[in-house]
Amino acid sequence: MAVEVRPATSFEDVRTMVGPKRPDANVCWCLSYRLPGSENRALAGPARGDRVRRLVGEDPPPGVLAYDGDDVVGWAGVHPRTDTSFATNRRIPHLDDPHDTSVWSVWCLRVRPGHRRQGIAHVLLAGAVDFARDHGARVLEGYPVDNGGERVDLTMAYVGTRSLFEAAGFTVAAETTSVLAGFPRVLVRHPLTA
Repeated sequence: MAVEVRPATSFEDVRTMVGPKRPDANVCWCLSYRLPGSENRALAGPARGDRVRRLVGEDPPPGVLAYDGDDVVGWAGVHPRTDTSFATNRRIPHLDDPHDTSVWSVWCLRVRPGHRRQGIAHVLLAGAVDFARDHGARVLEGYPVDNGGERVDLTMAYVGTRSLFEAAGFTVAAETTSVLAGFPRVLVRHPLTA
């Protein structure tokens, strides 16, 4: 398997990874951290997909996609932190100016069913690092659970685990007051410039 990570410029492929089975369903679409809370709460049904379609058309797009040949197999939400709710999040500490556009966040990692346990999350996270670096990021932050090797419920595993991020060169920079699926989340950072 040779998985390739590319910018998320295909709306159909993003929909495959984070969209609902029914277009009128109110699912996340990976918008809950990407948009301000008021905008995220105001969007319902097809309006959520329409908003993602617009994000996919922006430069930079809202993340990266992993492909095994022509098949999309993974998604990572990655963008400047200033464009996410992490810029104002009270449970995740700010180690620098929250308005610094050179600090990026990676907040969601999804691997398509049928392709899990094949190392795709590792390739996807490495691709997110490269994408952020290629777009001028100075540092990339993540907010994974510190699960100590315990199993994480699949629906909550989208934030990644501390061990996944550490394997990709991130280091724990701070504890947080955020908890997901019963596990504390940590702030991890990866410097992208010398």
